Amino acid sequence: MKQSISHGNRLHIVLYGAVNSGKSTLFNLLLGQEASIVSDIAGTTTDAVSKAVELPGVGAVVLVDTPGVGDNTQLGRKRMEATERALRHADVILCLLSEGEKVEQRLEKQYPRAKVIPVYSGVDERHHSSTKRRDEIIKMIVEVLSEYQVEERSITGSLAKRGDLVILVMPQDKAAPKGRLILPQVQTLRELLDKGCQVLCLQPSEFTATLTKLLGLPDLVITDSQVFNEVEQMMPDGVPLTSFSVLMSAYKGSLPELLAGAEVLNSLKPNARVLIAEACSHTPTTEDIGRVKLPLMLQKRYGAQLVIDHVNGNDFPTDLTKYDLIIHCGACMFNRQHLLNRQEMAGAQGVPMTNYGIAIAAIQGILGKIALP
Repeated sequence: MKQSISHGNRLHIVLYGAVNSGKSTLFNLLLGQEASIVSDIAGTTTDAVSKAVELPGVGAVVLVDTPGVGDNTQLGRKRMEATERALRHADVILCLLSEGEKVEQRLEKQYPRAKVIPVYSGVDERHHSSTKRRDEIIKMIVEVLSEYQVEERSITGSLAKRGDLVILVMPQDKAAPKGRLILPQVQTLRELLDKGCQVLCLQPSEFTATLTKLLGLPDLVITDSQVFNEVEQMMPDGVPLTSFSVLMSAYKGSLPELLAGAEVLNSLKPNARVLIAEACSHTPTTEDIGRVKLPLMLQKRYGAQLVIDHVNGNDFPTDLTKYDLIIHCGACMFNRQHLLNRQEMAGAQGVPMTNYGIAIAAIQGILGKIALP
């Protein structure tokens, strides 16, 4: 069976353009199926539509059709908000234009890491073969991407190498999904196996007993951030310790800025306002890290007057200035562009941003002991 690639690890190609510019037609053409409704009626696409697909010469991507811009009605403004949310994920923007039009300067200004490709309308009129048109556009994507060096990224970086013994401490509490592991654990485990590491997976209660059975010490321990302090107290001297969330923060975002954001925790005032942002959407449980455990840690350290707001999924305020700190999850469900865009938004507004695992280690006073990739 072919291994599936999560949306967060796929290149995101977003279609952008005016109402009735042919985005949905192009979307269906690239997919080779009718995934978006095509109509002459303006504003047929009312929300972003995403489909995972394998494009020849490009690889595994997420193709995103967005609502058309240029509708100044109240509903049109809502559609534009949906489009902007989609653009925050974009690695490539296919900008549909009419003859003589130019790409909006704001696209390259607001999304500087995205590669913007102008695509002129007339998909159906100019070419007898829709297949030929599709191939031409895919070729344009390949050519643009070939101009940029593809960044090879690793979750564990230099912390793990071939032959290392790595222990993964993974508490299976009520917040853990039934019958499966969470995505950061799966991705980290797979990378370690690909690197040729020896991997032991266990729960915190088994950690000390497992150490006594080993002939030597492990080369690395990776734990869930919520049991950072518990595991750190059981760690043998000289063995590096990190967490899945810390690893993901470097894999998906900019680690130096996230570490700098954690410095605010040294001087956070009791009446400060904190935003906790989680990439995935799920029903919170009594053991939920973002909704329950992390807020309890914060209020225990800084007092019950601390104001804590939550957002999930693609929800993220455009105005962040009322917050003293943003604490973001590891963003395993997002692609790298999305988290970097959020970091840039926060930085532009002067709001520090850090990560779950980094924040927990800082609150517990062990951040200096944590191994960084």
